[in-house]
Amino acid sequence: MSKVIFKGRTVLVTGGGSGIGEAIACQFAKKGTNVILTGRRESELQRVALKCSSYGVRTWCRQLDLEKKESIDSLVEWINAEGHEISFFLLNAGVSQRAKALETGIETDRKLMEVNYFGGVYLIKSLKEMILSSESIHIAVVSSISGLFGFPLRSAYCASKRAIHGFYESLDLEYPNIHVTLLVPGRIRTEISRSAITATGDKFGQMDPGQANGMDADVCAEIAIKAIARERHQKLIGGTELLMAHIYRYCRCLYWKLAGKISAH
Repeated sequence: MSKVIFKGRTVLVTGGGSGIGEAIACQFAKKGTNVILTGRRESELQRVALKCSSYGVRTWCRQLDLEKKESIDSLVEWINAEGHEISFFLLNAGVSQRAKALETGIETDRKLMEVNYFGGVYLIKSLKEMILSSESIHIAVVSSISGLFGFPLRSAYCASKRAIHGFYESLDLEYPNIHVTLLVPGRIRTEISRSAITATGDKFGQMDPGQANGMDADVCAEIAIKAIARERHQKLIGGTELLMAHIYRYCRCLYWKLAGKISAH
């Protein structure tokens, strides 16, 4: 049986306006957790808030751009002013990539690191006093199977996701009151490929066939919330593509033969 108490507590969700963030936010709401939704699109946050509130919980929407320090500062100021006591964090906001490493401008590498890694880390550090004074904090971080190994057309994305593992695993080990669950999805049916950044810095604007045929986001969210409830340190989520994670771990020579042949779209 789960040791985690969801009902009556509060979760802060980054990237809560769509995809995996939306789906897991709804799973928290189903369990009676109040939800603070953050993201860049106010209209989408309000739409998700309406879904969450249908489960009888309180919801709040705050615009947040993880590339901008001042945007994070504004969110933290609001949290402190409102007196919110956050028990759960779902750090989900992220951006992907569709370009070869040497054709990707350094500005794109920096953007992906800011959104996927530094933004979440800065948010957590900015709430240090609240986190350290809490009896129990659970941080669920949405990584990616691409954070476990290199993959074509994803150099900066892989780097940013791998950095997540290093930071949050260390955080988990250092503080007894903090528990981290690294959620590692494979191909999930979301819009992430459409907003991925190309070599020119533009949006990719297309749905990858692999993404289109991936696991439904709601199914992904159901698996994720169970992993959080069981206080799992890491949970792989997806279909047959997850075999690559096991191949990389146990048969590295086979990984080198296969990885470059798998469609990056």
